[in-house]
Amino acid sequence: QVQLVESGGGLVQAGGSLKLTCAASGRTFGRDLAMGWFRQAPGQERVMVATIRWNDGSTFYADSLEGRFTLSRDDAENTVYLQMNSLKPEDTAVYHCAAAHRTFFKRPYYLTPSPFSYEWDAWGQGTQVTVSL
Repeated sequence: QVQLVESGGGLVQAGGSLKLTCAASGRTFGRDLAMGWFRQAPGQERVMVATIRWNDGSTFYADSLEGRFTLSRDDAENTVYLQMNSLKPEDTAVYHCAAAHRTFFKRPYYLTPSPFSYEWDAWGQGTQVTVSL
């Protein structure tokens, strides 16, 4: 089991920045994971925001972000960060960190480039991000 702990959420004015942190521990498969951030706004479905593949560092970002968010990682600490800039009220949501080591077809994740095919089976508790006008 992979354990994920998020931090860094809070209240910020529109145009401001926040940096979310997700620390992974437990069975991290030798850091051979894909890790990602999802968000869920009130009354809406959870959506994928950004992901990173640990094997090659490749990243995915949702089109709606318009280049405002950036993922980075700390290999030594098994930690990923989500730097969020130029925040908008529509970014308000609970942000969850997730990890995957295989696809829905039970193959290693690194054999499939699309994070939408990954079995995101480890989740953090979530951190609230609120952006005010």
